[in-house]
Amino acid sequence: MDLDMLNMFVIASGTLAIPILAFVASFLLWPSALIRIYYWYWRRALGMQVRYANYDDYQFCYSYRGRPGYRPSILMLHGFSAHKDMWLSIVKFLPKNLHLVCVDMPGHEGTTRSDLDDYSISGQAKRIHQFVECIKLNRKPFHLVGTSMGGNVAGVYAAQYPEDICSLTLICPAGLPSSTDSKFIKQLRELQESKRIDRIPLIPSTPEEMADMLKLCSYVRFKVPQQILQGLVDVRIPHNEFYRKLFLEIVDEKSRHSLHENMSKIKAPTQVIWGKQDQVLDVSGASVLASAIPDCHVYILENCGHSVVVERPRKTANLILEFLALLHSIDNNKKQA
Repeated sequence: MDLDMLNMFVIASGTLAIPILAFVASFLLWPSALIRIYYWYWRRALGMQVRYANYDDYQFCYSYRGRPGYRPSILMLHGFSAHKDMWLSIVKFLPKNLHLVCVDMPGHEGTTRSDLDDYSISGQAKRIHQFVECIKLNRKPFHLVGTSMGGNVAGVYAAQYPEDICSLTLICPAGLPSSTDSKFIKQLRELQESKRIDRIPLIPSTPEEMADMLKLCSYVRFKVPQQILQGLVDVRIPHNEFYRKLFLEIVDEKSRHSLHENMSKIKAPTQVIWGKQDQVLDVSGASVLASAIPDCHVYILENCGHSVVVERPRKTANLILEFLALLHSIDNNKKQA
C-alpha cells in the first residue's frame, strides 16, 4: 500500500470514527440529549412542524401536520408529565392529509409554566380553549383526543365548549370514580398512610423508579437499557417539583372527579378506548362513561395497560379513523334522507 493510499485510509477511518464515537459518548454520557434528538428526528420524519402561539403573555407550544380541510381537524391532549411528542407513535399511522395538532399542556415542555396559573382540570380546559382560539382551530368543529389527564381535560372541554367539538376520543381518561382500586390507587393509599406522599410512583427520580413506573403504566414489558432509563430520568428531574404540584392539584377534590361531574353534559359522539390491564386507572371507568354519554362507543384492548398510545399505536390510530369514518357516513346518510 503506497503512502497516499494509507493517508486516504486513515482519513476515511477517522471520518467514520468521529460520528460513531460521538454517538457512543452521547449514549453513555448524555443519554437525555440522545432522547431529545430521537424526538426531533421523528418529528421531521413524520412531517410534524413545531410552532408557538401567544395569548396575551401566555405561550403555547404545539406541533402540527397538514391543513384544515373537509375532514375535521384533530387536536390531541397528552397525559400527566408527558408532552406533545408522545403522540408521534400514533401520528405515524394517520394519513398525511389529515390536519393534526398536538399541544404541550399547560406548564409542560414549551408551554408557559407559571406559579400563578390554575392547573385544575377546569383551569387547563380554559387554557386549551384559549389555544384553540389563538390558532382559530374552532372555525369549524374539530375532533378532540385526550389520554389520562388529557382525557379528563378533553371531556371537560367537550362539556364546557360543545360548539367547538364535532366528536371526542377519550383514552384511559382520569377524572372518574371507580368501584375497583387500581394498583396505582392502592400504592397512593399506602404512601398516604405511611406519610410518604412525596414518593409519587408517576414522578420517578432514579432509573429504578423509572423502570417501576414503566411497569406500572404498561402491560407490555419493554426492555429499556439502563442508559435510556437514566436519560428519561435526567429529562424529567428539573420538572419534578412542578409535576408534584400539578399532581396534587389534579387529585384535589376540585379536579379528582371532573370528568364524572361533566360527562352528562357531553353531547358529541364519543369514543372510549381503554387498556384492559390498566394498572393506573381501572378499566371499569369505560362502563361509567358508556352509561352516561349518549352514542358512546367503547373499545377495550386486550393485553394492554395504561400507555395505550405507546403499546398499541397502530390499533389506536385505526380505531380513531374508523370512528371518524363511521360518523362521516352517518352524517352523509342524514343529509341524503
